[in-house]
Amino acid sequence: MTVTAVTNTAVSIIARETDPGEKPGGCPVIHPGPVGGNDNAEKHNGNESANMNMFFDLFLTFAKVGMFTFGGGYAMIALIENICVEKKRWITHDEMMNITVIAESTPGPIAINCATYVGYKQNGFAGALAATIGIIFPSFCIIFVISRYLDHFLEITWIAYAFRGIRIAVGILILDAAVKMLLKMRKKPRPLAFMFSAFAVMLLSNIFSVRISSIILMLTAGLISLIIFIMSKSAAKGGAGK
Repeated sequence: MTVTAVTNTAVSIIARETDPGEKPGGCPVIHPGPVGGNDNAEKHNGNESANMNMFFDLFLTFAKVGMFTFGGGYAMIALIENICVEKKRWITHDEMMNITVIAESTPGPIAINCATYVGYKQNGFAGALAATIGIIFPSFCIIFVISRYLDHFLEITWIAYAFRGIRIAVGILILDAAVKMLLKMRKKPRPLAFMFSAFAVMLLSNIFSVRISSIILMLTAGLISLIIFIMSKSAAKGGAGK
């Protein structure tokens, strides 16, 4: 009985002095971590992977636009709309029209401004950077190579004839973009009046060889629209006051 009592007493002392997080032998007890920790890590890795995929997708998409489109920003609009609106559905037709107007009204080439907006909407600053670099890089490389041999480049017969055909294709692309925007434009009296007035002014200026900047036309149209808006607001307040 005495041995048994001594043994029980020793075991109880060891049990009291042992850390709850350790086993009696001094080995730490391993507690399972929270189940949600692994899920959060997987979600974080998934988000990073999705962001990288979108980054490269934006870069490659707009690199293709920049590489295979001739004629500048207006010729690129049709291709940008076809890819970003109809195929990838990154933006809507209305957003494309708004982007075109804003991009034309702000400094910088219209195609680059459109690419920056689409990239920013899809993936924030990184997306804007990827889209902008993508649309610039191919053109930069091509022009850099051509500039070194520009004196002899256009003297090559088949290149000169190729550029004649490219000019026709560029005109068709610009016309296609204009027709699509015209069909999607809201058929209201004021926009139609602005459109036909601007068209008439530009046509007459070309016929009579009078140079009128498109910037003046846009600023004039914006100023007239702002005046009409202020007048309509004032009339509405006046009618409500009565």
